[in-house]
Amino acid sequence: MSENQKYLTISALTAYLKRKFDADPYLQKVYVTGEISNMGRRRGRHLYFSIKDPSGRAVISAAMFSYANRLKFQPEEGMKINAVGHVQLYEPNGTYAIILDDMTPDGVGALFLAYEQLKKKLSAEGLFSFPKKKLPLLPRKIAVVTSPTGAVIEDIVRTVQRRFPSAQVVLYPAVVQGEKAAKTIIKQIQRIDKSNQYDTLIVGRGGGSIEDLWAFNDEMLARTVAELSIPVVSSVGHETDNTLIDFVADHRAATPTAAAELATPVTLTQLITRLNELQVRLQLTLQQQIDVKRQRVARVANHVIFQQPDCLYVGYNQRVDQLRHDLEQLMQQHIVAARHRLTVVSQRQSQMSQQILQQPREKLQLLAAKLDSMSPLKILVRGFVVMEKEQQVVKSIQEIAAEDQVNLRLSDGVAKAKIIETSKLTHE
Repeated sequence: MSENQKYLTISALTAYLKRKFDADPYLQKVYVTGEISNMGRRRGRHLYFSIKDPSGRAVISAAMFSYANRLKFQPEEGMKINAVGHVQLYEPNGTYAIILDDMTPDGVGALFLAYEQLKKKLSAEGLFSFPKKKLPLLPRKIAVVTSPTGAVIEDIVRTVQRRFPSAQVVLYPAVVQGEKAAKTIIKQIQRIDKSNQYDTLIVGRGGGSIEDLWAFNDEMLARTVAELSIPVVSSVGHETDNTLIDFVADHRAATPTAAAELATPVTLTQLITRLNELQVRLQLTLQQQIDVKRQRVARVANHVIFQQPDCLYVGYNQRVDQLRHDLEQLMQQHIVAARHRLTVVSQRQSQMSQQILQQPREKLQLLAAKLDSMSPLKILVRGFVVMEKEQQVVKSIQEIAAEDQVNLRLSDGVAKAKIIETSKLTHE
């Protein structure tokens, strides 16, 4: 063997070491405990960090692939854990790390830690502080999401039937334990909310371990319940059990029977008793009002006005008589004044008429005198005659001829004449 053959390449050495790591049975399943360090390295679905001794004298790189599907809790910086995995050497850089198959918090269960972490997260978001909705006093329809078998639905139905039989209980069957439980519960709750038929919702199941009740710690289920429009009563587990749905629900009941009692605040017996009490109070109140009204009617009926009704009109009659007398006097005064004014106006009108007609009258008389002086009758009195032929005044000799019949109008009568001969005057 030459001197150079004694030396190995880095690749050959790391390949040899990797084979040793892979072949060593003690490194195939290693149980380690320590504190999480360098927690910031997350790459998609994979988790990379370190595990160190509490003393800080030793540290080893760690990785966990698809950790979200394996862990119920969220690893945090400084958290002490118990981890199981196998040691693997990474050839490109010659480093080794422990590849984890499982990891649990040291000193506390993984589910409990996951519960506390999610509870803290939802509380910080204010999901537990939403205003709580009141349960209806007289429910009509109550929806129940639980297992179709078991005592939960039987207790609820029996209690509702005993307390308030008019309320209808409708079962929405769901798986309440296991990996598919949360999804089926959410699906049924969403169906109920979309139907707009129910005024109360009860979600419940019997008691069990934290693993049995884990479906009711689901984050999506808690958010679904918090956003419902109808009031929700949570009845999961026993009184000492607490799940996240208890914090987001509007009411918490320790047992299914207690949940049914919350959903029926008033029993039928209480309602009937209350109605009877109200009926008695109503009758007493009505009787009191009737008595008061009857007393008032009696007082009014005994009033002097109704005993001597004429007294009611005496004052009014006197007032009417006085007003009639005043009205007659006032009318008489107005009539006298109107007659006086009419007389004055008539006199003034007569005077004005005389004044206005005086001058036209005098002028008329003058014109009548002139007309009279020019009247044909005046001329006839002086011996003149008016000749008419066929009722027309003859003004010229040319209008008549011999043998014509004419009328001669004199001052005191008319004569008929016959023309013997006509001659026309000649002017020299």
